[in-house]
Amino acid sequence: MADFLAQYGVLIVSLAVAGAAAGLAAGLFGIGGGAVIVPVLYFLFNALGYGETAMHVAVATSLATIILTSIRSVMAHNRRGAVDWSIIRGWAPWIMLGAVIGQAIAGFISTGALTFIFGALLLLLALQLYFGRPSWRLAEDLPKGAPRAGLGGALGALSAIMGIGGGTFGVSLMTVCGRPIHQAVATAAGFGVAIGLPGAAMAIGNGLGKEGLPPLSLGHVNMPAFALISLFTVTMAPVGAALAHKLDAGLLRKLFGVLLVLVSVRMVWKVIAG
Repeated sequence: MADFLAQYGVLIVSLAVAGAAAGLAAGLFGIGGGAVIVPVLYFLFNALGYGETAMHVAVATSLATIILTSIRSVMAHNRRGAVDWSIIRGWAPWIMLGAVIGQAIAGFISTGALTFIFGALLLLLALQLYFGRPSWRLAEDLPKGAPRAGLGGALGALSAIMGIGGGTFGVSLMTVCGRPIHQAVATAAGFGVAIGLPGAAMAIGNGLGKEGLPPLSLGHVNMPAFALISLFTVTMAPVGAALAHKLDAGLLRKLFGVLLVLVSVRMVWKVIAG
């Protein structure tokens, strides 16, 4: 037992902290927690010597955890009557299609390129979190028809490539299309299932038979990390959802945005510096 704790203690604690933080983030911002999980897993698997597959495993494992987190988070918001299920039903098919396409693309991208793409998109997300305003408007309501299909597909593809929940982009999309911020957070939390299920399934297929994967990985999904992080994200997501209705969401978004800037810069620099 002592040897086990000495070897894996730091990893277990890190995964537990990441899971708790991801759960809180999912409930507070409807972002699925992937913006926290992916960097943590990436740096952990790199430190353990699995640098060649670290980013793909981090993204895939995050997608798998988002499934449970999303369900837990959207149910917690639904109890407060904040979820617009008609939006989830209308957008989910296109988001799922985009997620499949996104993970198919990710399977052909090198670890360095995927890390750079994630870092760059995370920086854009951080800037939006910091500078974005709920009062910004581009339309009076969400689009339908071909625009909905295109935006939903793009949302799913980008989210699957990054290993993040659809709320990351969904909240911004809904607020600029006239939806209240609390409804946007609550409803976009449900997008994670539409991304996580097909995205994780594709990631498993992409990684089958690959060399250099961490132990106990199913394709690109690392099962121990999935189990431990899921335990804490599912536990903490309702707490985050409750806090979202009590705390100063604007200040929290700014602080979270600053954190994501630091993480994104670190990941991009690691790729550039080699």
